Amino acid sequence: MLPKYEEAAAMFAAYDLDVSRETYDKMEKYAAFLVDYNQNVNLTAVTEGEEILKKHFLDSLLLDHYGKIPASASLLDIGSGAGFPGVPLALQRPDLEITLLDSLQKRITFLQKLSEHLECKYDAFHGRAELDARKETMREQFDVVTARAVAAMPTLAEYCLPFVKVGGLWLAMKGPGEPVEPAKRAIGLLGGSLLDTIRYQLPGGDERVIYVVKKVSHTPTKYPRNSGQIKQKPL
Repeated sequence: MLPKYEEAAAMFAAYDLDVSRETYDKMEKYAAFLVDYNQNVNLTAVTEGEEILKKHFLDSLLLDHYGKIPASASLLDIGSGAGFPGVPLALQRPDLEITLLDSLQKRITFLQKLSEHLECKYDAFHGRAELDARKETMREQFDVVTARAVAAMPTLAEYCLPFVKVGGLWLAMKGPGEPVEPAKRAIGLLGGSLLDTIRYQLPGGDERVIYVVKKVSHTPTKYPRNSGQIKQKPL
């Protein structure tokens, strides 16, 4: 399914990533399980082994490498879909306490079955960010919140920042064509401050951006708004 370990290890090493053979074997199981499951439930358009390695696994691990996720951090991945970046991070960083959130039950069912298949520990549950961010058990409870290609930045800020502890990080994974400037007002209103913009390329030249936002103050209680307000009138 995936390229041989030696080839993959060289690719990871080019980005100063060290992935053990044991972790890579679990990535191999993950990829095979995903492609098989994808025949009945549409989870990803990327189904070729080398592309899965680059666009899913490497990209997910680079979030940790560039975003500098702290040791033993609690991490929430919003809109997890097929599990990226949350599950590769769980495989590579077992010290992290990872929660995956998705609005479609069929994706959560996949992620729960995947956890058993890989014997990998993380929590996956069905929910909506704008509702769960109002729960006392989740609001401002996470050291790190991630999201990958979920929504435009102003909208995504309102989904993500209410979950981040003051002092914590929101790491937004984006393509090169979406600037952060339209979201700066929203980030500020929600208690965030843009810390860094990290640009990199995957093998083959695909460009990626990580916007690193630090939570510097509490999110006002009126946020997040309901989904209709968020979509119709972004901050």
